Amino acid sequence: MRRWGTAAALTGGLIAGTLLPAVPAAAVHGAVPGDFNGDGYRDAVLPAPGANVSGKEAAGAVVVLYGSSSGLSASRRKTITQNTAGVPGTAEAYDRFGAATATADLNRDGYADLLVSSPYEDTTKGVDAGTVTILWGGANGLSTATNLPTPSAEPRHYGLDLAVLSTGSGSRTQVLAAGWDAVVHVKGPFSKSGSVGSAELNQNTASVGSVALGDFDDDDVPDPAVATVRLHDISGGEIYTNLAYGHQLRGNGLTVASGDINGDGHDDLVAGDPDEPLTPGVDGATGGRVLVWYGTAEGVASAAQPVEVTQDTEGVPGGSEKGDAFGAALAVADVNRDGLADILVGAPHEALGSTKRAGMVTVIPGRASGALGTGSYSFTQSTSGVPGGAEADDFFGTTVAAGDVNKDGRPELFISAAGENNHTGGVWVLPGGTSRPTASGSKVYTARSIGLTQDADTLVGGNGLLWDI
Repeated sequence: MRRWGTAAALTGGLIAGTLLPAVPAAAVHGAVPGDFNGDGYRDAVLPAPGANVSGKEAAGAVVVLYGSSSGLSASRRKTITQNTAGVPGTAEAYDRFGAATATADLNRDGYADLLVSSPYEDTTKGVDAGTVTILWGGANGLSTATNLPTPSAEPRHYGLDLAVLSTGSGSRTQVLAAGWDAVVHVKGPFSKSGSVGSAELNQNTASVGSVALGDFDDDDVPDPAVATVRLHDISGGEIYTNLAYGHQLRGNGLTVASGDINGDGHDDLVAGDPDEPLTPGVDGATGGRVLVWYGTAEGVASAAQPVEVTQDTEGVPGGSEKGDAFGAALAVADVNRDGLADILVGAPHEALGSTKRAGMVTVIPGRASGALGTGSYSFTQSTSGVPGGAEADDFFGTTVAAGDVNKDGRPELFISAAGENNHTGGVWVLPGGTSRPTASGSKVYTARSIGLTQDADTLVGGNGLLWDI
């Protein structure tokens, strides 16, 4: 019998001397910027799942920084918690509102909407059942909210990760939510009243920790992809695009993302596999790896052999060293504006010289031909122009995202470091340059700079897989 394991087997972990609670693999994706108030500028989302709210420890918060022609400013912000008027529920200790976030115009009214999960929320369905909240955009920004349904009778950690994709109206707008008990696949149409087209429960894989939606077969309908939580008999978890036991892809990992990397019109599937190999030469790679399955007219075939990229791949900066956790954070976006999606990879445990677990983010450009890895480049807190300095256990690259917030057509690069300033965290925003993001002119938003004043464990930017690698 195959043994299925989850992060629940952990009894706690030590990071920088701080005892962390036992938790499942937390969400690894963050919301891309979205225009929530319809002013023509996208707004950035800074989750803070460890934020204390009205004395409730780690109840969680999300801070929205409004975009403008001059970019972002900490003074133009809105903080949203479960105590905010119009948001369902109440802020309670360890709900971790903001654990996962995702952005899309769900009801197609011209305003972006924000999905926010609380995977440790206690509900009438049980302890740590979890909830997913939709904050609806409008002329006044995010001002109303409803909860996304789950058909599970006994959900567990609903909303560990979130993905959303709209390729059109009705059922072509979809949300995928991860959880221990199942994947919940919700299809439109969506309305501000809370109604949805359908909500399907899929329990045909092991517990799921990461989700993605992509049009892998180019039929203008979103297709699901998932990574299960870590399993006992391989490094990382299994990867599925056909969500049925026995249909796992070749290769494994803990996080998934999608985008058209080779420009053939089909979205491609990318997985981050940060674990050390359980069986060297069979699964995993020293220091972590990224795997790519290319989409086709038939989608992603279960027998397809993925392309592997590591820090030892030609053209990729650095080198593969044990414990780097390359692939722990993952996003796919066209940041050099060549029409091909690029792979953004966090290695939050990367050492810089003698500074352990300082962290690094690598950008692997998409390519229509030739080997992936060519032309890759990286950023650390030691990169000239990046604010602050690299310190042990900063975990720069805990999460990554990209999006244009000043409407200049050049996507900014968002990088979080959950360990910054006693785990209060921070998010670095690197401007979009002439041909790629640049460290010149970059800014950092720390917890205190956005009005979150607790002394530790705010986790601005999210905690990614920090407790599980």
